[in-house]
Formats: sequence, structure tokens, C-alpha cells
Amino acid sequence: MIEKLQRIKLREVWKHEAHDFTQWLEENIDVLNDVIDLNLSNAEREKAAGAFSVDLVAEDDMGNTVVIENQLEKSNHDHLGKVITYLTAIGAKVAIWIVADPRPEHVGAIAWLNESSSASFYLLKVEAIKIGDSSPAPLLTLIVGPSDEGQEIGKKKKEIAERHILRQEFWKGLLERAKAKTKLHTGISPSQYNWIGTGAGKSGLGYNYALTQHASTVELYIDRGKECKEENEKIFDALHKHRQEIEESFGESLEWERLDTKRACRIVKRFSIGGYRDDEDKWPQIQEKMIEAMVKLEKALGSHIAKLKIGA
Repeated sequence: MIEKLQRIKLREVWKHEAHDFTQWLEENIDVLNDVIDLNLSNAEREKAAGAFSVDLVAEDDMGNTVVIENQLEKSNHDHLGKVITYLTAIGAKVAIWIVADPRPEHVGAIAWLNESSSASFYLLKVEAIKIGDSSPAPLLTLIVGPSDEGQEIGKKKKEIAERHILRQEFWKGLLERAKAKTKLHTGISPSQYNWIGTGAGKSGLGYNYALTQHASTVELYIDRGKECKEENEKIFDALHKHRQEIEESFGESLEWERLDTKRACRIVKRFSIGGYRDDEDKWPQIQEKMIEAMVKLEKALGSHIAKLKIGA
């Protein structure tokens, strides 16, 4: 005869969270080893963490401290805060939060912590079960824990955030330096993106600075909007007829990119002296080179753009 598995209310098995469940877990810490990729031992209850006390503190097989917070109810912000507080107060590298009912927002929070920090966080769901007239038994399920994929995502997010900060600082410095030489970008704020730009006097035409990790450009970007590929090319071609004159005024050759497979066109000057990932001591040199080129580009193109037979 095959019996059905039955779930029992947790409070019927462990009436008091601290006196019953935590004590039971201290004496049976090995039940966690069957659920997560750790080998825990030496569990101790009510370990001091500043003005607070941790439900359980244990060790993994490398001797690292592991904090365990128990909650025989639906997860809440208070206990999430305790998990983080205890972890930092004790200097642990691993935190385990055991709850009866994990809320989706706390599942997401633990996943985010695993992506964003050097510590490892586990969220487990605890249930009590029995089969027929058997004694109750614990059922622990891993809801979310650390993973190689999560760490890789966290690393990528950190790189993106760092990239945004670096680019914004670079543009801040460039715009400050540019004020002494041109009013062209005076109304522009530093951006986290890889380019900043301003209008060139005609709708859809812009003078842009652009930046990569190790290179930079200044350009006239031509894009009058959707369904305007043909118009963009006509503007480009009109300027290209004066290429020799424009380049003589600029003082060196430019790259004329009609970009036949794309909507926009552009006229570009590229530099390989460095970008935002290079030593910040080099930034002033890179910025000065870009500003100098932008001043020359506006001077070389300005009169020709003004003569274009297009709407302002």
C-alpha cells in the first residue's frame, strides 16, 4: 500500500521558533548538508552580533563562519535586514535564511545579493511532512542560492556600472575644458553613454563626441529620422562635393561614411590615443585632442551646413 505524503503545520511540530526549531536544527545541522553544497558543523545558538544575537552560527568544512536565520512564517524585510546585519557584524561569508513561505521579492533580493556581493546567500523553504501515521519529518527546499551564472551576471553588472561612472567622469572633464575654447556644447550635461552631442544648426544634424575603451572620435552625424535614408544620403552627398575644401579647412583628412546599409551617415575623425579605460592621467590629453578637432570640424563644416537646402 502506498501512502500519501501529508504536509503539517509547522507550529504543530515546532511550537516555538527559537526554543524548538532552532534547538532542533542545532542538533541536526547535517540536514542542511543534504540541501545545499556545504558541509556544516559546530552549530551554536544565540551567538552575539553586536546588540543582536544570531539564531545559529556554524562552520563549513573550510572553517568559514556561516550565519543561519530561522523564520517559521512568511519572509519579511525585518528578517532580511537581520541576515545582512548578522553577516557583516560577525564577518561571515555565508548566510542561510530558512523561512516557511518565501515572498517573490525576497527571492529576488537574495538572488541580487548573490550577484552583487562577495558573500554567498541561501534562501531555504522549510515544511513539515509525514506519511500515514509516521512521525513528522522536515522538508527543506533550496529556493535560491549562489551559482556560477549568478556570479558572472554580477560581474557583468559591476562592469557596466563602472563603465557608466568612468564615461560620465570623462565627459564632465571634457565639457569643462571645452568651455574655454567653444560654446558648441555648453548646454550639454555629462552622460553615462558613449557619446554626447549637440545640434549643428539643421534638424537631424549633430556634432558628436564619441568614446570607446581605448579610442575616441568627433563627428558630424546625419540622421533626419525614420524613413529619411534617402534624404540623409542627399545631405551627405551635398557635403561630400566639397570634401577637398572641407578637409583643407580642417587641416587633415576625414572619414566620409555614407553607411549605405544603415539609415544615418557621418563624417568622422578618429583618434587612437586612448579612451575612458586608459589611465585617467591621460584623459586631459585625450580631451584636448577631441576638443581641438571638434572646433576645427565645426569651422570646416559650418558654412556648408548653413547652405544646405533643408529645413532648419
